[in-house]
Amino acid sequence: MNMVTAAANLPRRTANYKPNIWNYDHLQSLTTTFHLEEHQSEAETLKDQVCSEFRELRDPLHKLELIDLIDKLALSHYFEEEISKSVKEMACASMDADPYSAALYFRILRHHGYHVSQDGILQLLDAEEKVTRGVQWDDKARLEIFEASHLGVDSESLFDRAKAFAAKKFSICHRNVRWFNVRSYMHENNNSVIHCLAGLSFNTIQLQHQNDLKDIIRWWRNLGLLEVLTFSRDRVVESFLWAVGVAYEPQHGSLRKWLTKAILLVLIIDDVYDIYGSMDELEQFSIAVERWDPSEIHQLPEALKRCFWMLYDTANDIDLEIQKEKGWTSVLPHLKKVWIGFCKALLVEAKWLWNGESPSLVKYLENGWVSSSGLVLSLHALLGAGHDMDETVAAFDNNQEIIHHASLIIRLCNDQGTSKAELERGDSPSSIVCHMREANVGEEEARGHIRELITDSWKRMNGIMMRCPRPQQGMLRHVVNTARVANFIYQNGDGFGVQDRETKEQVLSCLIKPMHLSLSRPTN
Repeated sequence: MNMVTAAANLPRRTANYKPNIWNYDHLQSLTTTFHLEEHQSEAETLKDQVCSEFRELRDPLHKLELIDLIDKLALSHYFEEEISKSVKEMACASMDADPYSAALYFRILRHHGYHVSQDGILQLLDAEEKVTRGVQWDDKARLEIFEASHLGVDSESLFDRAKAFAAKKFSICHRNVRWFNVRSYMHENNNSVIHCLAGLSFNTIQLQHQNDLKDIIRWWRNLGLLEVLTFSRDRVVESFLWAVGVAYEPQHGSLRKWLTKAILLVLIIDDVYDIYGSMDELEQFSIAVERWDPSEIHQLPEALKRCFWMLYDTANDIDLEIQKEKGWTSVLPHLKKVWIGFCKALLVEAKWLWNGESPSLVKYLENGWVSSSGLVLSLHALLGAGHDMDETVAAFDNNQEIIHHASLIIRLCNDQGTSKAELERGDSPSSIVCHMREANVGEEEARGHIRELITDSWKRMNGIMMRCPRPQQGMLRHVVNTARVANFIYQNGDGFGVQDRETKEQVLSCLIKPMHLSLSRPTN
């Protein structure tokens, strides 16, 4: 009996994923009352005014606050030159010894790749984690020190010291996705120049994102896979949201397109290995991917054939599009390498499941950082952002440590959000389960240990970023952003498997609902 005949009678597992909640026809029909041409000249005027403010500001603290606000309102791509010049100048200066100023200085310069010392903050704290006498202390300063601590590096004590007095209500800016939080820094009655520019910018970029999403939905529906891959998640909108979180800027439309397609493939292939395929089928599918050879799939069931063809055709199409748009030679060898590695890692996990094996946490993570898809996402992001092929490939090859830690964060955040459901349906062990069994501890203690591992990877990634050549840092921020989006997607559960909570609200906020623009003229 061949594999196709056997597949017809094979009982298939199911993850019981909820159906897609988005009406694709409705999304295709989205229109807006916001008209780009009418607001372009107004936006240019506002940009000029913000640039003038940069030039006129002499107080270093006020300049830092302006840079911080520009970043939080997702306007940094308009003022890269001004910000870079200002931060470089301030890297040679120092701030007044008050908690808020010292922490803001530390955070902004660390964010821009400068290795400023933590001592300026630590000297304000006594041995009992309280501020020294005579230092002004309020929630604003407390929040800023907490935020600054998340840019600490391995071997620094600031993060642990800050945890001692940080309130749980504080967010973590450094791990948040900038574009996802723009609205939280906008206030309806604020008609300052920078807030008016932020509103115009948000709606302009959102309009481009909507058009990008419509193109992706058309491509997705034309594949005709929805009726065949019934075991997998139909999550094109959420995949696009992830890509937007990695690179929201107007110039990165192609990056978002290629990354969205990669994420959709990751979801489908992951479900093939986790849920659908038998061990024989998965081994044969892995051989076909490794050899990149369609002739190896003729014995596989139709669903796996279609899955292979989607991977094969999409990777080849992305390669051709990159050649056409960027004038590069073929990047297909690099694409094949990360997809082969991803499938091999998934096969290892499938063997653990079928053999009833529970690996050690170390063994799990040695494989898990690859099965997280971080290498796949990082390569697509870098190929989309890069301008020179040799430099882009070198950035990928020479920064495997930062990609490793971003991938670990994706893996561990995913496990935090999905392990309960996966355990209930009998999937392969997660990092949480591996640690519970290995250390003989309960779930909450295991989750705490995983959170510590996530923090360790952030510290290491922060340090690596500061050591990277400055020209590469801009590209590598897209790799870091993959970890930031994972933090959002899985912070309160499985944001892919369950769409109708925070993920749904973020889609509505970022992709569908425009920002209300005040009719008042901006004020300084």
